[in-house]
Amino acid sequence: MKWSDGAPLTAADWLFTYHAVMNKANNTKTDYGWNEIASANAPNPYTIVIHLKEPTVEVLDILTMGGDAYPPLPAHLLAKLPDINHAPFNSAPISSGPFLLKEWNHGSSLVFVANPLYFRGPPKLKEIIWKIIPDPNTLLSQLRTHEIDVYASVDEDEIPYLDAVGGIRVVKRLVANWRHLAMNMRKPQFADVRVRSAIAEGVDWKRIKDTVYHGYGELAVSDVFPQSWAAPNLPPYRYDPADARRLLAAAGWQMGDDGVLHKGSLAMHVSISTTTNNQENERAEVVIQSMLRPLGIDVEIRNYPPNLLFAQDGPIYTGKYDMEWSVVTNGPDPDDSGSWNSRFIPPNGANTSWLRDSIVDATSDAAARSFDEHVRKALYQREQARLRALNPAIFVYWETGYVAMNRDLKNYRPAAFIADEWNAWQWQI
Repeated sequence: MKWSDGAPLTAADWLFTYHAVMNKANNTKTDYGWNEIASANAPNPYTIVIHLKEPTVEVLDILTMGGDAYPPLPAHLLAKLPDINHAPFNSAPISSGPFLLKEWNHGSSLVFVANPLYFRGPPKLKEIIWKIIPDPNTLLSQLRTHEIDVYASVDEDEIPYLDAVGGIRVVKRLVANWRHLAMNMRKPQFADVRVRSAIAEGVDWKRIKDTVYHGYGELAVSDVFPQSWAAPNLPPYRYDPADARRLLAAAGWQMGDDGVLHKGSLAMHVSISTTTNNQENERAEVVIQSMLRPLGIDVEIRNYPPNLLFAQDGPIYTGKYDMEWSVVTNGPDPDDSGSWNSRFIPPNGANTSWLRDSIVDATSDAAARSFDEHVRKALYQREQARLRALNPAIFVYWETGYVAMNRDLKNYRPAAFIADEWNAWQWQI
């Protein structure tokens, strides 16, 4: 294997990448999994030896396609820099994959060309233009005119119109993206589990899936992919506004003359946030708002651009939000410690509900320390049952992904996990 500049790709590149992740001078999103490595060395160019602090499945995530994996970086270009935050490589990277970045038209498109040094041989396509088109109507229009060959994640509103587009085929599959409503447990309004459970019961989540999102997803009961060997056996959420009122009253919240719940000096004025420029998400927020208002929960809609909402210094990771309506993408392994274990409360990870629970911590730790699927499945059953009891987040549905593509495009095979580009070297048209 070689880098696209001709330098060999070796174990030294992975070793440098490991040290770059752990280098505090680098702006690394997370070192989850990487920090479980006690030591690593490369005794020869084709061997990596990793010693773990203790057994952990987290290493599977960082070595494959998990959300915490980083691709090998070219040591011959970066190893002498004190940090890589402002390296020229960041805007003009070389590649070890099937395609090279030729042009980066910020906010508009990326142009990739075939890498003649790719280890499987030159890819079948000479060029891929990756267009950035935020508006789904424009995407559908360009699909009709064949200005684009692939509409990778068809917007739910556009799915009914695909049959009228000639010269395309549509692939449908369940994907490992789960829609949820997360609550910030550091906020006093959400500190009591009875309030969070009341919100879980006070909204008809199935109605939101079936109407706002046109029924294209599969109702969720946990954050473990339904087709996974570790999927727990749990009942669906119950829609019961009357019991929601009982729970709120039991938690000490009383209806005020203003139609809003009060508890001492606190009032149940809260916000919900999602990404801008997504009509379905905004409609879902309005439905949630309308269903919670009769319970005395006043919800303000406060949305942000995606690059701000999910930034490390943005509302979610700094805890400056009340409720957030978003999608999380899973890797193939069911390990979800990074979402719920208290070790991963920001800035140490993605436990952005700020959940601290000894049972969740113990079960997620134990599941991550075992490679026995039977042991892990039982632990995830217990962990997920505990999460359902605590409701730091409400799991709403798993996405059904629709990909519309030019009928002339061959070997484009969408995946359930992480990336549809896994076999890009085989694409041809």
